[in-house]
Amino acid sequence: MDVTRCAVPVATRAPTGETNAYLLGDDPAVLVDPAARSDALDELVRDRAVDHVLVTHTHPDHVGAVAAYADETDATVWARYGRADRFRDATGCELDRTLAPGTTIPLGDDRVRVLDAPGHAPDHVALEAGFGGPVLCGDCAVREGSVVVGAPEGDMRAYVTTLRRLWARDPPALHPGHGPAIDDPRTTLERLLDHRYRRERKVLEAIEGGADTLEELLETAYEKDLTGVRDLARATVRAHLEKLAVEGRLEWNGERAAARSD
Repeated sequence: MDVTRCAVPVATRAPTGETNAYLLGDDPAVLVDPAARSDALDELVRDRAVDHVLVTHTHPDHVGAVAAYADETDATVWARYGRADRFRDATGCELDRTLAPGTTIPLGDDRVRVLDAPGHAPDHVALEAGFGGPVLCGDCAVREGSVVVGAPEGDMRAYVTTLRRLWARDPPALHPGHGPAIDDPRTTLERLLDHRYRRERKVLEAIEGGADTLEELLETAYEKDLTGVRDLARATVRAHLEKLAVEGRLEWNGERAAARSD
């Protein structure tokens, strides 16, 4: 299946300053994550028979032009089942149909299949383009750097599970929401998992060393300047604490953390 990427300049915390919109197929086609209008994306949409519009998740930097392109193409608008209100609030657009993990959208002799991919956002999905084809992974992975998984919106336990599931699927490529395609998915997914495990160890070591508040943990769990991203780092540490507390590896009451006493 043809996968066409269009990097759209948009207000985003991603280092690229852009979000990737994608067109899958040709006639008909699926438009994914139209973050904003742009001349390049307008041209691509005009050249395709866009029958479907959907998003990997409803963060603002992925949905800005959903309503505009849906109106322009008269395409079927899809939203995740159980998240319709969240979708309407984010896009200002009414949905036509709902999707869930396992949903398939026929495209001629091919299809797009919806995969469950929570963690970065609670409504996050990934999309398999064709039978055993590449996967549009939204904000699950990036070729360089790491993905923000910040509580309360993000769930670190779910995110790690999503990375493991993508590793097991072993698609030929991952097409992320930001930055270039990932042509060696397992290596990238292993790097992202290792990054999370190393951060987790630093959080546990900091708590064992006497740190118990988010601010104290930030100072010891991160070995870099957090200027401009401190809020993201704080939310990420909180997500790690919530994961570790659920797993019974520490105590966390929402304000202070402590090593397990047993």
